[in-house]
Amino acid sequence: MATLSTAAPDPAHQRKVRRNLVILALVCIAPMLASYALYYLWRPGAAKNYGELLQTTPVPEIAQAADNGPFAALKGKWTLLMVDAPACAKPCADKLWQMRQLRLTQGKEMERMTRLWVVDGDGPPDAARLAEYEGTIALPAAQIPGLMRLLREGDPTAHLYVIDPLGNLMMRFPKDPDLNRVKKDLLHLLKVSRIG
Repeated sequence: MATLSTAAPDPAHQRKVRRNLVILALVCIAPMLASYALYYLWRPGAAKNYGELLQTTPVPEIAQAADNGPFAALKGKWTLLMVDAPACAKPCADKLWQMRQLRLTQGKEMERMTRLWVVDGDGPPDAARLAEYEGTIALPAAQIPGLMRLLREGDPTAHLYVIDPLGNLMMRFPKDPDLNRVKKDLLHLLKVSRIG
């Protein structure tokens, strides 16, 4: 027959058991405390994008374009957009070059992107300049008044813009942009987008 031991409990063993219980409780509570701290105390930094996100607004001529009209090539594509005069001085030529380079840097995704020069002024665009940047679509501003109304805030010739594949004006880059940062924004857009 077994007998019950009446020996006093070992204080070292009791401390070890208490310590293990405290550690176990901390391990269980720590994730909850961390989630509360992150939710209530941590404020994420500024947005990661370089370009200024605009209020997404449909460009009527592109969003409602027919499949065989002048805007057909823009439907379903990410569009890099610039506005400038037909004579196309150096700042205009710089933007054409930037748009071409930005499209090329997208690698295998570049076919998802197109370039649009909205020619704001009288007369046709400089033919030699347009030939130099083959693939850029040039349209007179008068042919796309809905877009021009959207761009009238500030100086539209100072920026590069992005129109999404659904025909929405959605982003603008600063004057004389950092092309590496623009490239990262565009790569991110193309990576996360299921359209275009």
